[in-house]
Amino acid sequence: MSTDTPTSNRWYLSTAPVLRALVHLCIPMAAAMIVSAVYNVVNAGFIGSLHDSALLAAVTLGAPVLALVMAVGGVFGVGGGALVSRLLGAAEHDPASAQQIKHVSSFAVWGAVLTGAVVGGLGLLLLDPLVTLLGADATAAPATRAFVGVMLAFVPVLTAAFCLEQLVRAEGAARQVMTGLILSTLLNVVLDVLFILVLDLGVGGAALATGLSNLGLVGYLGLWLHRNSEHTSLAPRWFTLSPAVLRPVFGVGVSELFQASFLVVTALVLNNLASAYGDDALAAMGVAVRIAQVPEFLVMGVTLGVLPLFAYAYGKGDRERLRSAVRVSALTVGGLVLVAATVALLLREQLVSVFTADRAVLAIGVTVLTAQVVAMIVNGFTGLLTSLFQATGRAVPAIVMSTSQGVLFIPVVLLGNLWFGLPGIIWSLTVSEGMVLVLGVVLWVAYRRSIDRGLAEGSEERAEAALEQAEA
Repeated sequence: MSTDTPTSNRWYLSTAPVLRALVHLCIPMAAAMIVSAVYNVVNAGFIGSLHDSALLAAVTLGAPVLALVMAVGGVFGVGGGALVSRLLGAAEHDPASAQQIKHVSSFAVWGAVLTGAVVGGLGLLLLDPLVTLLGADATAAPATRAFVGVMLAFVPVLTAAFCLEQLVRAEGAARQVMTGLILSTLLNVVLDVLFILVLDLGVGGAALATGLSNLGLVGYLGLWLHRNSEHTSLAPRWFTLSPAVLRPVFGVGVSELFQASFLVVTALVLNNLASAYGDDALAAMGVAVRIAQVPEFLVMGVTLGVLPLFAYAYGKGDRERLRSAVRVSALTVGGLVLVAATVALLLREQLVSVFTADRAVLAIGVTVLTAQVVAMIVNGFTGLLTSLFQATGRAVPAIVMSTSQGVLFIPVVLLGNLWFGLPGIIWSLTVSEGMVLVLGVVLWVAYRRSIDRGLAEGSEERAEAALEQAEA
């Protein structure tokens, strides 16, 4: 059994009261994500101060590239992090399980870096066609090219940063991740002031600031793991291509790639359809999405923060702890979305007007913000189900959940545009999110028995029975 002392990171995963564990894991995660969301709003304010809608449109058009970069990091980070947490849980009954963690962590980090280098290099070689594909018109193309080009140069850094976040969080060290993300965000703001306002580098400066601040985050998280983690190693000598590592990492991680890939397709379709309504529509979407990210990231702090707890309890075979964690986190998500949605809807006009005085942009922005907030209510529970599937290593439902949003969104947005014009485009995401939640509930019912069988295989009783059989 675990000998971890109370208040240690491992103790929160293993035996701490569930509510206390959720506070430890989710509040730092939510705080860090809110700081990141606030930064995105501030960043939009920096760019908006230049009084050029094409610059705001460029950042909106470049968002799919950033989503794809996060997907590459997610393949290795989410897949590797979930496996690390399960191995830590299994190690309570089978200490040999912990020996695999060095291989998993090294493979995850270096896999993210190498894959990121390939993706970034290909993107730079195909930069001009990529900018056209993103939906940039003649006005927004130069700024979009500058923003995307700098982002692509930093892809290996961005993927490594995202992967390291998941590995540190997998050990229950949510506060350390929060500290790193907040420091990185503060550095990003300072660099924004320097590159955008002082050196007048525009959106290219914004991208450069993001890349350099993430480089600092990589250094911070890597150093913390080196000094504090008993089992994790980033040394290349532990890198492996063993199926015992690749299969579970990619089995879960590929769901992140599919999700982001479909989100990229979704954003491309959305941008190209919305661009027909002018830069005002794109600018309004960019501002409204950034505002909506504040409550969205608060909810994501719970749905993502609880994943290590799910995975640890599953690996340990602790049925009651897993059920309790799911129940308490669902109640938490429900309370958060209701409060956040109420506040955002009551203040939507005031929030959008902070970033633009253009009446046309304001009117569209208010509608987009309303649709985004309603979608957030549904998406909170969708994210919780996805985290449960990923934590328990259920690759098929995790992949289905990750891909269904894009698969369902495309026909919904095309029909919405055809039947209702711009409002149909704006509300299409909300409709498709509702459909995904229904699908997620169906999958949860279908896979409950499979998850129960996995819990039994990882239980202490099963481990002790196997030991007794081996000794006999």
